[in-house]
Amino acid sequence: MSDEALFAAVTDPANRADPYPLYARLRQRPVWRQPDGSYVVSGHAAIRGLIFDPRLSSEDLPPPRRPRTGNPLKDLILNPIKNRITATHRPLIFRDPPDHDRLRSLVMREFSITRVLGLRDRIAREVDQLIDACRGRSEICLVSDLSYPLPVTVICELLGVPEADEPRFQVWATQLATAVEPDAHHDAETRRQIVGAFDAIAAYMRDLIREKRRRPADDMLSGLAAPGPDGRKQLSDFDLIATAVLLLVAGHETTVNLITNAMLTLLRHPGELERLRADPERAPQVIEEVLRYEPPVHFRTRKALGSITMAGETIPKGAPVILLFAAGNRDPERFSEPDRFDPDRADIQHFGFGGGLHYCIGAPLARIEAEIALVALSRRLVAPRLLRDPPPYRPGASLRGPEQLGIGIDGTV
Repeated sequence: MSDEALFAAVTDPANRADPYPLYARLRQRPVWRQPDGSYVVSGHAAIRGLIFDPRLSSEDLPPPRRPRTGNPLKDLILNPIKNRITATHRPLIFRDPPDHDRLRSLVMREFSITRVLGLRDRIAREVDQLIDACRGRSEICLVSDLSYPLPVTVICELLGVPEADEPRFQVWATQLATAVEPDAHHDAETRRQIVGAFDAIAAYMRDLIREKRRRPADDMLSGLAAPGPDGRKQLSDFDLIATAVLLLVAGHETTVNLITNAMLTLLRHPGELERLRADPERAPQVIEEVLRYEPPVHFRTRKALGSITMAGETIPKGAPVILLFAAGNRDPERFSEPDRFDPDRADIQHFGFGGGLHYCIGAPLARIEAEIALVALSRRLVAPRLLRDPPPYRPGASLRGPEQLGIGIDGTV
């Protein structure tokens, strides 16, 4: 394989199970220009420098283009208006300051640590119920039996989505998660599916927001939909919808991967699984090392607003930039024995939740969900073992995790 084809190989599903050898080769140049003019940043120090650089923009999505329908009213008037609204009111992870800062501060006020900590008992009950449903079986699929349904239940409860509507959200979240993959920027059919999913969830959210304004409850969506101290809307309806969609997708997809990647790693390191079973207090250490070793998000894309020199390479204005977080997490210049899973590792400054202005808002919630799930799984599954290694992976290279994780068990307790 030529050096120029390395990042293309990263996005190839054939390498999804183990992209780390490719990352090691990419790190030979911490900043590497690709044939298409994009720049892959894989060194820990280079990523750390760029995530705080205001010359790197998150507003890198291509313009939305809804497909032609053959209906002149839709094609010439309605869809261009929808495209303009969608482009102007992106979710905050695709916005730069000052818009990003204003939106994030409003979300953080509602996504308070008090509210998140208040969900611990609810999460624990849900985990126990999901494991209880596996009684009498000799094998389970962790993804479908626990790590997929748990986060959608939690984020829907946090937002104030009726429980009966949760299955619809699972479908929408899966479709919208593909928006962060590089191929989605160029593949017309994928973009069409993303737009269709966004329009469907936006219509749902519009109705739900109206209901929250009529009958507010103690949930995030009610808080965001409420008027500010001056009596005016804190967020436009378009920004509120985009924010709700972001919280749903980000609060679900990354946590699915975190729980699944963590259990896969522990099953590959049975000594660590036994240590966690004997000492549940180790859970936070385990999660932090998983976030370094097998993170749920492997990279994010940006765009250079000006010329940037980093690690001996000059990134020109307008160039796409790929921050390869998972490669930085295993940089031997930063971590001793980076390819070894070691929850006792000290000073784990990982990029498991990104960094800089766009550090994951839901990180505290994801940590709590993963910790509760791992402790329960380690204590309640009897003699768990992998049925297939490596397991089949989901198509995405950015949001990377197994599509299924079959586990053989001798029962549950």
